[in-house]
Amino acid sequence: MARRDDTADEGWAIYAQRLATTLRRAREDAGLSQEQVAYRAGLTRYTYQKYEKGESRPGTLANPTLRTLLTIAQVLGVVIEDLIPEDVPDLRSR
Repeated sequence: MARRDDTADEGWAIYAQRLATTLRRAREDAGLSQEQVAYRAGLTRYTYQKYEKGESRPGTLANPTLRTLLTIAQVLGVVIEDLIPEDVPDLRSR
């Protein structure tokens, strides 16, 4: 069985933090609170707060579903491309 490379995990950690920063900035630009975004996206405030911290659960890097990202983008009035950071890390197993 293929194992994940530590480099891929480090890359994802950096990427998750960039996603978190992008979410926060887009929310602030929209003039919404975390609670407003969460409610309108059908998420709990706790879940949305975790995404803005770069986590899905405590100690687990953010990995929102495509549907969740699309919903958040719609709530914030942006296209999903505005939320997704460029330079995606290489996540393939080696």
